[in-house]
Amino acid sequence: MTSSMVVPVIDVQNDNFKELWPAMVLAIKTSSFVAVDTELSGLGNRRSLLAESIEDRYKAICHAARSRSILSLGIACYKKLDNKDADTYLVQVYNLTLLCSEEYIIEPQSVQFLVQHGFDFNKQYAQGVPYCKGNNKAGSDNQGVSIRALFTELLRARKPLVLHNGLIDMAFLYQCFYAHLPERLATFTADLSEMFPAGVYDTKYATEFELRLTASYLEYAYKKCKLDNSRSVASGGTGPHVHVDFCQYAGQMSRYVDYRACPAVAFHEGQADSVCQRFSAFGWCPNGSQCPLSHDTDLIILQDEKGQEDKRSRRKRKRDKKRGGGGQEKDASSIFEGAPENKISHMELDPEGAPEHHQGATAEPCPESEPPPGPQQADRPPVTAGALPEAECVKTDSEGNGVCEDSATKAKRKKLETGTHRAGFDAFMTGYIFAYACSLAKKRGGEERKQEEEEESWLPECLNKVYLSGKAAPLHIVKSTFSKSSKAHVQKMEAVWGKSVACTLADRAQQGNM
Repeated sequence: MTSSMVVPVIDVQNDNFKELWPAMVLAIKTSSFVAVDTELSGLGNRRSLLAESIEDRYKAICHAARSRSILSLGIACYKKLDNKDADTYLVQVYNLTLLCSEEYIIEPQSVQFLVQHGFDFNKQYAQGVPYCKGNNKAGSDNQGVSIRALFTELLRARKPLVLHNGLIDMAFLYQCFYAHLPERLATFTADLSEMFPAGVYDTKYATEFELRLTASYLEYAYKKCKLDNSRSVASGGTGPHVHVDFCQYAGQMSRYVDYRACPAVAFHEGQADSVCQRFSAFGWCPNGSQCPLSHDTDLIILQDEKGQEDKRSRRKRKRDKKRGGGGQEKDASSIFEGAPENKISHMELDPEGAPEHHQGATAEPCPESEPPPGPQQADRPPVTAGALPEAECVKTDSEGNGVCEDSATKAKRKKLETGTHRAGFDAFMTGYIFAYACSLAKKRGGEERKQEEEEESWLPECLNKVYLSGKAAPLHIVKSTFSKSSKAHVQKMEAVWGKSVACTLADRAQQGNM
C-alpha cells in the first residue's frame, strides 16, 4: 500500500504578489517545463466554438477572449532532478487569483460552477491581482511587477508550455497578458510558434492519440496515469517511472500554502448502472451536484478497466471458437471498436454541448430525461522568496495503490473534495500527465535517451499539436510559408528578447507582405 499524495498549492493574490514574485520567476526559469491552466468568466456561444470551420471556431474564441476574462491562473513548474531516480521532478504549484481592470462579461453558468467548486468571488474582487487586456497600455510589460510581466518572464524562459485542451487557454493568455489577438488563425499560430520556441504540448491530444485512454478529460486522465504509474512501480517494472518531490514550506510562506489531498484510487464495490454515463464519457454533466447518478472518477476508471478485460475475454473466446470450427459471430459496428459498450451511445459530438474547458463545468445528462446541455469540464526552507529550488524537498507518493473504503467513508471523502477545483491543481494534473506520457514514450523506445535529447524533444509525437474537439487531426502550432507574424507580436518581441530578435521577425513579416 502507498499513501495518498498531498500537493502544496501556493495561493497568490494582490497582497502577497510582490513578495512571491522572485520565487515564481526563479521557479519558471529553473523548470524543465511549465504547465498552465486557467479559470474563465465565460466562453460565449457554445455552438460557434464547435463550428465545422476551424477559422470560424477561432473567430468565436477571439470574441470570447476579448469580451471575457481570466479569473484565475494556475502555473505548475516541473524541474527534472539530475541527482534522483530517472523522471523525478521537483514541482512548485501556484494558484493566482486575478482581476481584470476593464469591463468584461461573466456568465451565470460560470459563476455557478466556480462557486460550487469553492471559488471565492469576494476574495477575487478584494485581492485579485489586477491586469489590463490587449496591447500594453502602460509603457512596457517587461518592467515592474505585474501579471503581464510574469507572462513575459515565462516567454523569456523558453520552456516547453504544457496545457490540457489548450487552444482556448492560449487565446485567453495571448489576449489578457500579451497583445490584441490577430484576426487570422494562421497569424495566431505563427506568433505562438515564436513565443514558445521550445514547443507547445496538449495533454488532451496526448491522452487521445498517444496514451489512447478510454476518456480524456483532465481528472480521469490524471488519475488513470497516476494509477498506471503506481502499478508499474509496485510490480517492479523496468524503465523510468514518474516520481514527484515538493518543497517543504515553513515560516511566513506556510501561510500561503493550500494543501490539496489527492487520495489513491479506491477499490470499492459499485454498479455500472449507478454511474452517470455522460460524466463517465466526457467529464461534465448539466445536473452537476444534483445528478442522482455517480460522478466518482475512481469508480469510472475501475469499471472501464473491467469492461476492457471483459472485452478481451470475449474476443479470445471468439478466436478459440473460430479455430475450433464454430460459426463466426457477426461483429457489431466497427465505428466504436475499442470503446466501452456503456459509452457508445454518448460517443457522438453534441453540437449543442460545450467544449471541454474549465470555464464552467459540471457533467452531461444522466437519466433518461436530458436537460439542456451545459459546458464540459473537461479537467523552502524558512523561505525567502526566490530560495525555493534550493529548498529541502519531501518525497511524496506519485503512485496511489488502491485502498478499500466503506460507503460512508467514500461519501464523506467525495464531499470533502467539493471545492477543490482550482487552476493551480489543474495545472499540476496537466503537468503530471505530460511527465507520465514522456516516461511511457521512453519505455516504448526501448533505450534511455541522453538528458539533452530529452529536453530538446520531450514528446516528439505531440510537439506543437493542439487538440480540436470533433476533429481527427490537431491544430499545428507552426508558421507556414503563407503566414506572417502580427505587427503587435513583432513589437512585443523586442521587449521580450531584445531588438535584434525583433528585427529578425520584422524582416520575416516584411517578406511575407511581398
